[in-house]
Amino acid sequence: SENSLESLVSVGNICRSPIAEAVFRKLVSDEKLEHKWRTDSAAVSDWNVGRFPDSRALSCLRNHGIETAHKARQITKEDFQTFDHILCMDESNLRDLNRKSNQVKDCKAKIELLGTYDPQKQLIIEDPYYGNEKDFETVYEQCLRCCKAFLEKYH
Repeated sequence: SENSLESLVSVGNICRSPIAEAVFRKLVSDEKLEHKWRTDSAAVSDWNVGRFPDSRALSCLRNHGIETAHKARQITKEDFQTFDHILCMDESNLRDLNRKSNQVKDCKAKIELLGTYDPQKQLIIEDPYYGNEKDFETVYEQCLRCCKAFLEKYH
């Protein structure tokens, strides 16, 4: 469609998905495509609703010259009806999202793993929450590769 819409989703919406969302926004803005994309991220669970991203996620993004003002929210029925793409980070996200989408009438979102687009074939983007700065950096690099490839495919 003319206005492709995208949503990026992970379990708690404070580590991986805010990184992916911020990276994708930056790519879209670098390519001057803001008018074509609406980008957001949301959680499958309601654990962290209203919280800012993990400080390590924020500092990782800052190291790459990217700012974000995202606050965690939970995915809604409307998300499944309005977004063209819902991209998630791992198999449990995928299962939860497919289950939720089955309860939504006229779900139009294509639900898939963001890692599907990774040229280096790393299908799963692991949660860095219990890891260290290096793990956040790995998530950033994976998100960057995947988001670039995704944007090239749908731009």
